Order: sequence, then structure tokens, then C-alpha cells
Amino acid sequence: MAGILIIAHAPFATALRDCISHIYGGLPARIGVIDVSPDCDPAQMVSFAESEIARLKEENGALVLTDMFGATPANIAGRLAAVPDVRVLCGVNLPMLVRAVCYRATPLDTLVDKALAGATKGIHAIGPATPAPAEAVAVAGDCLPALPADAELTQKSGPAGL
Repeated sequence: MAGILIIAHAPFATALRDCISHIYGGLPARIGVIDVSPDCDPAQMVSFAESEIARLKEENGALVLTDMFGATPANIAGRLAAVPDVRVLCGVNLPMLVRAVCYRATPLDTLVDKALAGATKGIHAIGPATPAPAEAVAVAGDCLPALPADAELTQKSGPAGL
């Protein structure tokens, strides 16, 4: 199972981890976060990120998710792209992370494809005239943890298209 490291502007990385913990009723193993503060030393953060990758990396590697291309967290994450069996994706959002957690047992390149698809499929305009995508119903439960029977309504109105 691939490890996942989220590197983002503080407190976004921790907030994403907390959302995953909320969705899954606990934090899945091998998920790490690095919240990058405005006054951080980038060299120290790269060193810490390298140690986190060594700690989190599994037999099929590790996935690093970062927030905004060109910013300090992405530059730190980019340094990890040269590590064997590590992939780095920019533009992390919650649907991307949910997909990454769901598919972390797949080969690393498949995991990357699934995470990227989750990120883009999770973006929709919502309004009174906006119908739900037809495919959303088919894949809504694809990556979500099983819910008790009385939570069926919540699941159906939950994150569609993941």
C-alpha cells in the first residue's frame, strides 16, 4: 500500500488529514502531513520531507500531494519527485485525496491516474439548473467507507463522482 504525504500551506495539510479521518472514522495508516509556515526554512523542510517519505513509503511507493504549483510547499514536494517510487501531484483537493486513499493498494502509476481523476471529477458547478452527472450515481460509493444502513440518505447526497 502506497504511503501518502500531504505538503501544503499551514494549516491545509492537517485539515485535509482531519477530513480523511472524519470520512473514514479514523486515520488510515501511512498518511503524513507537513504544514509549511511562512517563516519555515525550506532546506530544513526538504530534509524533513525526505525523512517522512522514508517513513511512509511502502512496497508500491509513495504519493506526495501538494497544494499550489510554484509555491514553497510544491517546491519542497518537487524535490521528492527524484526519489525512486515516489510521485508528486499538485493541486490537491479533498476528492483527490479520497481517491488516493481508496486506491493506494494499486500500482503507483494507477494510483496517480485515479487521484488525478478524482480531483477533476470532484469539481462541479452547483445550482438549481445543474443536473447531477449521470456517472456520479454509479461511482459515488466507489471509494467511500461502508456506512450503516440508516446513513443511506447521507451517502447518496455525499461526494458524487469520486
